[in-house]
Amino acid sequence: MRIDAHQHFWRYDATDYSWINVRMQRIARDFLPADLQPRLEACNLDGTIAVQARSSLEETRFLVDLARNNDCVKAVVGWADLCADNLDAVLDELCQDRELRGLRHVVQDEPDDQFLARSDFQNGVRKLADRNLVYDILIFPRQLDAAITFAGALPNQPLVLDHLAKPNIAKHDKNAWQPGFEALAKFEHVSCKLSGMVTEAKWNEWQANDFRHYLDTALAAFGADRLMFGSDWPVCLLAAHEYQDVYQLVVDWANALSESEQQKLFGNNAARIYGISN
Repeated sequence: MRIDAHQHFWRYDATDYSWINVRMQRIARDFLPADLQPRLEACNLDGTIAVQARSSLEETRFLVDLARNNDCVKAVVGWADLCADNLDAVLDELCQDRELRGLRHVVQDEPDDQFLARSDFQNGVRKLADRNLVYDILIFPRQLDAAITFAGALPNQPLVLDHLAKPNIAKHDKNAWQPGFEALAKFEHVSCKLSGMVTEAKWNEWQANDFRHYLDTALAAFGADRLMFGSDWPVCLLAAHEYQDVYQLVVDWANALSESEQQKLFGNNAARIYGISN
């Protein structure tokens, strides 16, 4: 199965998606499975994992409903308040839907760079493994130290690092990113999505070679068994002309890999890690 491990759907509302600012008007509209389906087909991809884009149970239920009614949506990474007193009840409700395979919190927006080291948040995440849920880590490089502490405290929880921890590719700032990234990769229960890169580069001015160091570093650090392709569509449209551009970027880099490694990157790893069987 060939899978895009990371993209988003929404019915656009300026209040609900206030993070879509004046620079982002290209994505200030609805994006739904019918919009994505032809793009998946053009890239010979069988399906996708829909990931939360706002912190609400309402959106999580919306994504689960899309997955239930659209064959191309193979799984959902939603959101729940992992520090809430009623977390067990919320998780029990959400896990009635097999479409939900993971949760994510927008840690990159937390003012405390040590947010992932908080005991109350870690205690919430500990409830996920018993329910066969993955936790997706969304951070900036400055939060990698806390992510390392987080991964060390949760050895039994499958973790997935989104967007390579968002290195500043536009400014070629490797030093602020690489040591922490490589240290996090030493934890075998952490995997990584090759996603979200173009929006960290110079929008619509990037060249394929701008990403080679980051992709090569990810392969060396995580290995072929813990990497997944993700488009980050439609957010990627801020920095790329079309879905195909982001897909082709990773395809061209991956041409040096074996056929088996490419199959892992473009679907097999995502299916295994998120428990997708059809």
